Amino acid sequence: MSHVHIIGGGLAGLSAAVELAPQAQVTLYEAGPVCGGRARSYYDRTLEVTIDNGNHMLLSANPYSFRYLDLIGARNTLKGPGKPIFPWYDLDDGLRWCLRLSKGKIPFWLLSRRSRVPGMDLKEVLSLRRLMKANDKMTVAECLSSGEFTRRLLAPLAISALNTDLESASAALLGNIIKKTLAQGGQACCPWVAKNGLSESFVNPALTYLEKFHSRILFGTRVSALRRENGRVISFRTFDREIVLGAEDSVILAVPAPVASSLLPELEVPNAFESIANAHYRLPYKIKAKGDVGKAGFIGLVGGMAEWVFLHDNVLSVTVSAANRYSEYSNETMLDMIWEEISQALGAVIEGSLPLTTPASRFIREKRATFAATPEQNKRRPGAKTSSENLALAGDWTDTGFPSTIEGAIQSGLEAVAALGFRSAVKRS
Repeated sequence: MSHVHIIGGGLAGLSAAVELAPQAQVTLYEAGPVCGGRARSYYDRTLEVTIDNGNHMLLSANPYSFRYLDLIGARNTLKGPGKPIFPWYDLDDGLRWCLRLSKGKIPFWLLSRRSRVPGMDLKEVLSLRRLMKANDKMTVAECLSSGEFTRRLLAPLAISALNTDLESASAALLGNIIKKTLAQGGQACCPWVAKNGLSESFVNPALTYLEKFHSRILFGTRVSALRRENGRVISFRTFDREIVLGAEDSVILAVPAPVASSLLPELEVPNAFESIANAHYRLPYKIKAKGDVGKAGFIGLVGGMAEWVFLHDNVLSVTVSAANRYSEYSNETMLDMIWEEISQALGAVIEGSLPLTTPASRFIREKRATFAATPEQNKRRPGAKTSSENLALAGDWTDTGFPSTIEGAIQSGLEAVAALGFRSAVKRS
């Protein structure tokens, strides 16, 4: 039976392992003490609750993510409104509104003042067409119009999806997202988030699944070198031993881009990165919200530091994308500024009163959360195949056609499996 060695236990590595487990012997090597990479949860002793190291939202148009969850039996660990609604609050204008997409492909929502973006001009919708037709040199800013549709919807969606400022972000990458989501209608845009934490949805059930197939998971095992001869990987080195590959054995390298380039010096990879900041606030009671915010379980913010606020039991979790622009702010300053925004946006919809001062909180900066999703960096993304016939690459930084997302990471694992000649569900369009 073929033996596939997967180096890296983030979602890309786990996706590849789950796909391969019924087909081959699998050993996964994770340098850290846990799997999941940037999509995991942990118990925070200061807040005394379980929090995610980053907030992630799935849309119903993410076929590989939902297939992965189905394989590991974890789809029921997600929560969402079950329909394509997105509540928003404009901090500049003090305006509350909700985007309500039509179920089908025909965008009837654009004709309804109750459903569309307040103050928008229908001509602004042409920005979507320009984005979907953008070439690989164009930036998002070049495709957008000026107006409320852009300011209140497209701009915040672009920044959160690409984690890159609009002046330098790739229009083609955002266009690919629009083709898969908005262009397919509301049924492709239903939002979902992890109910009890990312690890409880994406990591722990995957490890249980792999155990059923007797796959090995080795924690605290960093691979320091690959040895290649005659177009094949013949061995690799960990901290205490050299692992020799048999004639039928393969390797999937599912590590961050800088680590991949250190192991494969000839490999061109993205070399510019953007940070994401996440703030978590624990309240002394279970959070209940009225109206659309209560139904959705989150709210988008316009005109402030934060983009999204997620409601989890007694914790409010906030995402700040493209956070390099706030590198000079201290954690404490950002926590206070974000709490002011939350208080303004949620004060009227939370049952009970929010604390007047910043409650118990935790601030997390992921300095290299994603590659900078610019046209230049996008060109540096390699495909799954390599010059070594038994070596494939996986990671959301590889050429998936999408920015750094959960869907991209899971898709990359499937592409690596296909590149090695195994059965895979991957479909590239």
